[in-house]
Amino acid sequence: MTAELTANKVPVASLPQTELLTVNVSEIPVLKDSLGPGIDFQPLLLDPEAGVWTVLGTFAPGAELPIHLHTGPVHGYTLSGEWIYKEYPDQPQTAGSYLYEPASSVHTFAVPDTATEPTVVLFIVFGANINFTDDGQFHSVLDAVSVRKLTEQCAQAQGFGAIKYLTGGTAKFSDA
Repeated sequence: MTAELTANKVPVASLPQTELLTVNVSEIPVLKDSLGPGIDFQPLLLDPEAGVWTVLGTFAPGAELPIHLHTGPVHGYTLSGEWIYKEYPDQPQTAGSYLYEPASSVHTFAVPDTATEPTVVLFIVFGANINFTDDGQFHSVLDAVSVRKLTEQCAQAQGFGAIKYLTGGTAKFSDA
């Protein structure tokens, strides 16, 4: 049965879909040291229009991200290793941990130096990370647009061709 035939069976309007929108992580190159030493990622979904980005992050022992504020909620699922928010050292995230971060939360991601393996986390981010220096000064913004640009830059610098990931629609006028 085709998707079109199935869609015609229900009494609601739906978007046309000719194929499943899927990528396989094993076919996406790991972009090494993308946000600093020991911080690697694979882009899975970068949708600038919806403001959503999904990445698989791999972090070496001792890796740390800048303190940041989330403008939207974040879902994180730890596949392997361990990590903490420095502000909550007594609540480590380990393999199998699922974390929900509400919008406007502020924290500092870190993998302990004592970690015995790389830490792998699936992050689904709505909005942006507003990053700050240790003394509270603005550092940078990380969102679907900037991660898309980072993906292009890292892929080129590391000798990869265009990387296939999922993306949102393209804003445009209708054909009126």
